[in-house]
Amino acid sequence: MLLSLFVSVSLSLMLLSVLHGYYTCYKKKLFSLHFPRSYPLVGTLLAFYKNRRRLIHWYTDLLSESHSQTIVVHRLGARRTIITANPDNVEYILKTRFDNFPKGKPFTEILGDFLGSGIFNVDGTLWNSQRKLASHEFSTKSLREFMVNVLEEEVENKLFPLLEKVCENDVVLDLQHVLRSFAFDTICKVALGIDPCCLDDSKPDSKPAQPLASAFDAASEISAMRGAATVSAVWKMKRALNIGSEKKLREAVAVVHGSVDDIIRVKKKDMDSGGEEARDLLSRLLSAGNDDEMVRDMVISFLMAGRDTTSSALTWLFWLISINETAKQELVNEVTSLDDLDFEKLKDMNYTKACLCESMRLYPPVVWDSKHAAANDILPDGTAVFKGDRVTYFPYGMGRMEELWGKDKMEFRPDRWFDEPGLLKMVSPYKFPVFQAGPRVCLGKEMAFIQMKYVVASVMRRFEFKPVCLEEPVFVPLLTGHMAGGFKVKVSKRI
Repeated sequence: MLLSLFVSVSLSLMLLSVLHGYYTCYKKKLFSLHFPRSYPLVGTLLAFYKNRRRLIHWYTDLLSESHSQTIVVHRLGARRTIITANPDNVEYILKTRFDNFPKGKPFTEILGDFLGSGIFNVDGTLWNSQRKLASHEFSTKSLREFMVNVLEEEVENKLFPLLEKVCENDVVLDLQHVLRSFAFDTICKVALGIDPCCLDDSKPDSKPAQPLASAFDAASEISAMRGAATVSAVWKMKRALNIGSEKKLREAVAVVHGSVDDIIRVKKKDMDSGGEEARDLLSRLLSAGNDDEMVRDMVISFLMAGRDTTSSALTWLFWLISINETAKQELVNEVTSLDDLDFEKLKDMNYTKACLCESMRLYPPVVWDSKHAAANDILPDGTAVFKGDRVTYFPYGMGRMEELWGKDKMEFRPDRWFDEPGLLKMVSPYKFPVFQAGPRVCLGKEMAFIQMKYVVASVMRRFEFKPVCLEEPVFVPLLTGHMAGGFKVKVSKRI
């Protein structure tokens, strides 16, 4: 009897010990994932609402405290969301299990009215066919040379005269607005073969007068508001009723689509009559016999990427070097050592590239990117993924992880991008995914660097920018990150 009781007690104690160990491990695993505080039914909605105006900072704080650099967010009215700053997870999502992590319908609905079936907003065979088509065009030497020619024209004929006039009149300039206007004029000439003339040197701080540019701004902003909405049913209801911001979006999209459709019609007529050889991207895509609507959606996607991302990166770079004298002097030394700015010289501007990478590490043009799981999965850090989950990798937070960049993660240090003086190090695109990575890596990555280097080199050789306000600007994450209130500067000629 006593023996039986002893055995029973011993087994019970062993079972309790196992359960305690399992519970302890489970708690550690939960802690390592660092779930935000959750409540029955509403999940993390209260915390999400409280932090809605500082989401990128809230997520970054949570990820910094998470052992795995991954968090899971549950909130009422939204899909379960996994947010990660873990490079192993990013590689798994963007490369290893690429087919299981498409953009998904919840994402493509947000941009669907604006971007249609363009390459940035589709999955599967439609994406694959457009990717092959665009990849061929972006790899051609003639398109790269055409872009450098366009940059030279825009800088010499528009940007320089504007900056000269600002210097003479000693006025304050919104450099962010100027860079956005410059980028839009440039990408329109490269992608469409037309010049919207947004960079008007007589009105350096005015809004673009061209309908296409104004409508493009509105469509981008309202589409971003859809993505930031706490409950998607709200914007869907407004769209169904055609009221408020959704009515404005519909009107803006009609202008954008209609303008590009008109450009396509004129372009095809000119091509049929034996006009000049196709140099812009639109002419190349039409020459290949592609469907007009697909081409329209593709070039609209390229317009968005070519304007907003490069102008965002340049704006933040000019601010960062304005408060980092050593880096600025190194940059000036590099750009003034060049005789000219041809394609090969631009490729060799390693310190300028390091400055751009460091700027985009801290202020990435695209703050986050989401996919939606097609089937159940498990990320490399052990995080369970369920079918339909929103899985987000977070470049803004990744650039602020001590585990990835060290204790000086918040410092602007271009030298961190070098193995040795003059030799850029190879940094994993899954640690620095500002251009995505894997099969969907940005096709225009190298062209974007060429464009940004050209602008930096041209401007820094002749002009100096001094911020009007020395307080740190506020980073606003819409479809692309921008500087709240613009970047106000005084311009002077470099001596």
